[in-house]
Amino acid sequence: MSVAIRTLRSPSGWLLPGLLALLLGLYRIDTPELWRDEISSWSAAARPLPELFAMLGNVDASSGTYYVLLHLWSALFGDSTLSLRLPSALAMGGAAGLTALATRRWYGSAPAGLAAGLLFAVCPSVSAYAQEVRAYALVTCAAAGATLCLLRALDRPAFGRWAWYGGCTVAAGALHLVSLTGLIGHAVVVALVAWPARQPWRLVRQWALTVTVTVLPLVPLALLGRRQSDRQLGWIPAPTLDALRTFGPSLVGGWHVWHAFEVLTVLALLLVHRRALGPLAMAALPALAVWAYSHGSTSYFLDRYLLFTLPAWAMLAAGCLATRRGPAAWVRVLLALALGVTVLLLGVPEQRRNRQEIAHSAVDFRGAAQVIAAGYRPGDGIVALAGWDAWRMIGPGVAYYLPARVRPYPFLLAETAVRADDLYPVPCPDPAACIGAVTRAWVVTIGPGNDPYANLPADQTAALRSVFTPVEISHPRMLTVSLLRRTRP
Repeated sequence: MSVAIRTLRSPSGWLLPGLLALLLGLYRIDTPELWRDEISSWSAAARPLPELFAMLGNVDASSGTYYVLLHLWSALFGDSTLSLRLPSALAMGGAAGLTALATRRWYGSAPAGLAAGLLFAVCPSVSAYAQEVRAYALVTCAAAGATLCLLRALDRPAFGRWAWYGGCTVAAGALHLVSLTGLIGHAVVVALVAWPARQPWRLVRQWALTVTVTVLPLVPLALLGRRQSDRQLGWIPAPTLDALRTFGPSLVGGWHVWHAFEVLTVLALLLVHRRALGPLAMAALPALAVWAYSHGSTSYFLDRYLLFTLPAWAMLAAGCLATRRGPAAWVRVLLALALGVTVLLLGVPEQRRNRQEIAHSAVDFRGAAQVIAAGYRPGDGIVALAGWDAWRMIGPGVAYYLPARVRPYPFLLAETAVRADDLYPVPCPDPAACIGAVTRAWVVTIGPGNDPYANLPADQTAALRSVFTPVEISHPRMLTVSLLRRTRP
């Protein structure tokens, strides 16, 4: 065995992809501003645990596991942008290493393992979600771990190995329930491995028992999430056939990268035939299942919800280097490295865009906070879009970027989001009665115009106009920040 292959069978075979994914994830990780979903994560995780659990009873239960983990992480490491996003970067590094190990075990090929890990690591979507305060990177890591543990259990069945598989599967499901559709692909893998075995039904029974024990604890979470789904997911349209066509580029983060995956997938199917069917099932079947199910009452077909399938796509593409005939091992190692470099270069435009300040959001929460901080006086009040526009997370987004010394009082609210056990505050039914003794107010609305009350509800606009006069208007990107001074009692 060559030195190159011995090296790849050492930790470097999975460590190189893992480090590459981590480094790409860390590069300029705090440059893009947090967008509204990330602000939602921070807003939920910043609450004391009793208030957080009370909120999950009303909204976002399916993200509750992630919020609890982020709460504990923030208690230890703070809530800076770097700190909030770091778990996702670490998870993507882990997912790349696990993808390499799973691919090596499936094909019995160290070069294929290296190629899969590298192909995964250099996808623009991997570094994009490594820089996002959401659960998707952690789900992807857990799913990649579940695949590796499944292959180990099928290779040498034992209670401990099935327990590891079950643990990774339940972790992925608890972080995002849609990831449980990955079990469809796992069923195909079990069938492919069990069919030639002497006792095929024994493996099938062990897998089925593990899945049953794994899924049962998640049933209450699924039922609660289902009850909340109309409010959280009602905006997602039923997917069309065109959504399937554009799914691949959205998943990997760019058309050129996807075309490379397509070419490698065709080569893998031609060269390794049956061995490519397992990764193909794990990659494609969950997406097809979610696409079909999304034609019911609720749609779940979003690329980020299916990001957990990306390790399987990398496994499938890397199969082109798993042939038992062909170039020498060291040549295939060089080809694996060349594939990683090529796909990285193909994704450079997307990688650059992912690291711009506006990569996640065109709404400049940071700029609005800077305007308010510069003119803040103790006792100032603040009004941000709420009610039907609360999903924009304008108030919490600005609050995140305000310095600790700057805390304007949110008024025109009947209840704050925390008191309402919700992500969104409850507007005051009688805005005029809720103004109180506020003498200066900051108003933050969407849009670039000079109307300080743009997009505010009519009753709030009337109440503010009756006692305040605008004295300053600023325009951070996509926002209007106005300072109002009280001129009437």
